[in-house]
Amino acid sequence: MSDEPLLSLPLRALETVSRPHFLMPAGAWDMHVHVFGPADRYAHVAKPHYTLPDGTLAQYRRLMPQIGVERFVLVQPSYYGTDNACLLDTLLEVGDQARGVVMMDPEVGDAELNRFHRCGVGAVRLDLFKRAREPLAAIKGYIAETAARVRPLGWHLQFYAPGYVVRDLIPFFRTLQIDFVIDHMGYMLEEDGLRSEDFSALLDLLGCGHCYLKLSGAYRIAKHRGYEFVEPVAKAIVERAPDRAVWGSDWPHISYSDRDTGELVNLLGRWAPTESARRKILVENPKRLFGLP
Repeated sequence: MSDEPLLSLPLRALETVSRPHFLMPAGAWDMHVHVFGPADRYAHVAKPHYTLPDGTLAQYRRLMPQIGVERFVLVQPSYYGTDNACLLDTLLEVGDQARGVVMMDPEVGDAELNRFHRCGVGAVRLDLFKRAREPLAAIKGYIAETAARVRPLGWHLQFYAPGYVVRDLIPFFRTLQIDFVIDHMGYMLEEDGLRSEDFSALLDLLGCGHCYLKLSGAYRIAKHRGYEFVEPVAKAIVERAPDRAVWGSDWPHISYSDRDTGELVNLLGRWAPTESARRKILVENPKRLFGLP
């Protein structure tokens, strides 16, 4: 495998982005957005997996009325690691229009966590791709320690993890006494050896009272097979627990910059065909996760 970072390409032209084929509910949230700032202002990690993406706050704000969202969640990208400066500056600029999900070092102090909270942060992202080769006990310990740090703030956990790690953690997830979101519908890929019974166990996890699944990353799951491959997965989540699903665009679609974000919105229209389900996914569930009225 090459050590060279992936070359980030320019974003799709705004005028070519599709508009929703259905009426988006007032106050709709995009629960998964990455924002990047100037290279001379924000430092990236030592060996990023990709070059600085095209994805500024100004660009995303121009996109929002095109796709019908009014609020969004900034998710810390791996490009910046645990240096959340760009995310925090963006939150301070947009105010109540957004909330944040940071990445943090285990030794971060309480004063720093409280500063994050005052800026509008409401969750922490746990990148389990980086820990996928660790013993399961070590991963569980990392999760438990992180939960203990952020629970007093009323935050939730967000997991970015390969599907086989999600599968192995399902019994442990049932014991968590904190809300958590699993990105990209659990990222359960057939090529990783995942089976239908593993996804069934993930669906059952939605009944534990704390689990949410994010309807995001359809192109990551589909790979070269098309969105029809993802549709049964997404529909099963919505049918099982529309009050435990949220939607995110994953903008600016790092390594997939030519993606039509409006097309991703319209996929949600197929997965959640009723207005009531879409309102839960796009408005009510995000507000509940971030403790908003």
